[in-house]
Amino acid sequence: MNLNRDVSITWLGHAAFRLRTPGGKELLIDPFLSDNPSCPGEHKQVDKADLILVTHGHGDHLGGTVPIAQRTGATVVGMPELCYWLGGKGIQKAAPMNKGGSQLVEGIRVTMVHADHSCGIMEDGHVIYAGEPVGFIIQLENGFRIYHAGDTNVFGDMAIIRELHRPNLAFLPIGGHYTMGPREAALAVELLGVSDVAPIHWGTFPILAGTPAELREALDARGLGGVTVHAWSPGDTLRG
Repeated sequence: MNLNRDVSITWLGHAAFRLRTPGGKELLIDPFLSDNPSCPGEHKQVDKADLILVTHGHGDHLGGTVPIAQRTGATVVGMPELCYWLGGKGIQKAAPMNKGGSQLVEGIRVTMVHADHSCGIMEDGHVIYAGEPVGFIIQLENGFRIYHAGDTNVFGDMAIIRELHRPNLAFLPIGGHYTMGPREAALAVELLGVSDVAPIHWGTFPILAGTPAELREALDARGLGGVTVHAWSPGDTLRG
């Protein structure tokens, strides 16, 4: 996997990531930080961001999008309904899109793809419709492509994501209960054809019991021993 020396990817726990791109952009994905028990303290405050991608409106993914965008002026990418809700919170820089769409935002090519999950924002005791859950293909300025699956089960059309987008690195949930577990994630790796996978959405809470070791075992059982599992700890950074 050739990231490029000017790229860094930091896992902030759960499904949250911070990326520094080859063009010097600061990108956040699903910034569940301040209330995230697995996010290291030094990463809970964000003072610089150019772009925020939100896969869906559940609190453990939407997280601190509103205050971070207000503080940094970052552009937020998400489903139209989610972006409309954000507009009502005073977020003026949003780039709504829908599944199958692709757009260039802050120099980064963002494509929205399907996810098999649920969605909704809990506010004042009511659930607000926030569009459907999604995943993202993120193509950096150097052509490197990352697939953030969001919250999802494995689905057969991951083979279409492989054919159309050829991701170099996949962020896949493995915790189980609310998303797929390690066994399903191993099938997702096979469908996607990726050589590098970073497990997410595990270990944050006891109910998210899937582990990278179980993913490794499931991959080996499928004859995918050559796949690299990046079993990071929150706060760890992968650099080019």
